[in-house]
Amino acid sequence: MSDKTAYIGANIFNGQQMHTNCALLINGGRIGGIVSVEALHDDYARVELSGGLLTPGFIDLQVNGGGGVLLNQDPSIKGIQTICKAHLQFGTTSLLPTLITDAPDVTKQAIDAAIEAESTNVPGFLGLHLEGPHLSMQKKGAHSPDLIRQVTDQDIEILCEAKKYLSKLLITIAPESVNCDQISQLASCGIHLSLGHSAATSQQAKEAFTAGVSSVTHLYNAMSPLTHREPGIVGAALNADDIYCGLIADGFHVNADAINIALRMKTGRGKLMLVTDAMSTIGTDQDEFELNGRLVKREGGRLTLSDGTLAGADLDMISAVKFMTEQTNCDKFEALRMASSYPAQYLNISQEYGHLRNGAVANFIHITDHLEISSIWQDGEKKQ
Repeated sequence: MSDKTAYIGANIFNGQQMHTNCALLINGGRIGGIVSVEALHDDYARVELSGGLLTPGFIDLQVNGGGGVLLNQDPSIKGIQTICKAHLQFGTTSLLPTLITDAPDVTKQAIDAAIEAESTNVPGFLGLHLEGPHLSMQKKGAHSPDLIRQVTDQDIEILCEAKKYLSKLLITIAPESVNCDQISQLASCGIHLSLGHSAATSQQAKEAFTAGVSSVTHLYNAMSPLTHREPGIVGAALNADDIYCGLIADGFHVNADAINIALRMKTGRGKLMLVTDAMSTIGTDQDEFELNGRLVKREGGRLTLSDGTLAGADLDMISAVKFMTEQTNCDKFEALRMASSYPAQYLNISQEYGHLRNGAVANFIHITDHLEISSIWQDGEKKQ
């Protein structure tokens, strides 16, 4: 087939606007633009689609595992490849493999694997997310208390050195373990910083934002809540125009009414971003696995430790989009932005990702009117 292809027969959502009776142009691995079918040139090979919607591929900033692999258990390039491939079938064309709090040697292996994944252009790999170990013991969630610790000068040196070889490095931290001067040092290296697993006050959260934190990890979960006398991290994040918030939309982590409140609040530059917080179960029939030597069980759409603590999510991105459209006040197109455009904006990669405008990487999916995935393209190549 020609490297110049035009997809017709479906509506096109470019990440911001709808286009009807138009063709999506693909030139090799890039978007060539959107034109009316009548203006389509003969040098494009036409592919007729049967209705539905073409929309940007999903971008997931928190993916602990998939395809039977947990990054903590297999911090290797092979593990990263398996995770990326497992989520592709659910519309996620780009992601950040995420390491949950672990020992320093495992963290080093994950960083080395991520650097190798970047240097060899593993499909779907955008960078690395380190969720911990510099968190709060009080809000540890499923993170092992034996591995949570204060950041050190050596840690900062290692992380800033890693960022030199990684386009994107996101780290979830807590002010209890990382002070504002240290936050500024990490941010000055180009590292994206997110507050999470923290009991910080609203004032402490705002100070962290000023120092260089730009998001919060899985809003509402494992953080100080909004109350009428102490707004906590939740209140500080929702009240900040420029702070992005990850959101796990599975019906277990956050109540739909709480999501609706967040939707009303996040109207500035900082947006809500859908994340899956997915574990190794995605794309498998696996019913249990280990996390730092503790058993996690899968039952009824939930992943829990023996004491009932939620341990990540049994969630894929198209299911999160469906939940938003079916269970909250979010319309379909805003949900799609939350899964694509907004994560790209947060990572400062919106020149090439999260939309279907001219010059973008040709990552896009074809979905039905009922939000079922029909086909997936990554770097212009059809994968499903």
